Amino acid sequence: MSNSLGRHVLAEIYGCSFEILNNREEVEAIMVNAALEAGAEVREVVFHKFSPQGVSGVVVISESHLAIHTWPELGYAAVDVFTCGDQVNPWDACNYLTEQFKAGHMTATEMKRGLVEDPKEAVNL
Repeated sequence: MSNSLGRHVLAEIYGCSFEILNNREEVEAIMVNAALEAGAEVREVVFHKFSPQGVSGVVVISESHLAIHTWPELGYAAVDVFTCGDQVNPWDACNYLTEQFKAGHMTATEMKRGLVEDPKEAVNL
């Protein structure tokens, strides 16, 4: 029997608000809140605004990360939500992002990460 170490959702979010996707502060706040909505513990946050448009950023969580790159001119955001353990639901974050970006729709794929045939208990050295 295999056990996974984490869940990685790759989301394609379409039909989003240009104004939101082009605003670094707003994208950052929405991403942080998406992590919190999913039940994650936020550790670090780094975001960058591109010229003439677009935002990229990462929210590092104790359970892994959320990452985004936006194309405001296309109303599109590419999002990764990678969570480890069973306390955080990456789909909660994706659904929150879709709502907050005022998206028309989202398509997403979930991958199991770290499929381990014979799991060992982690030991801190």
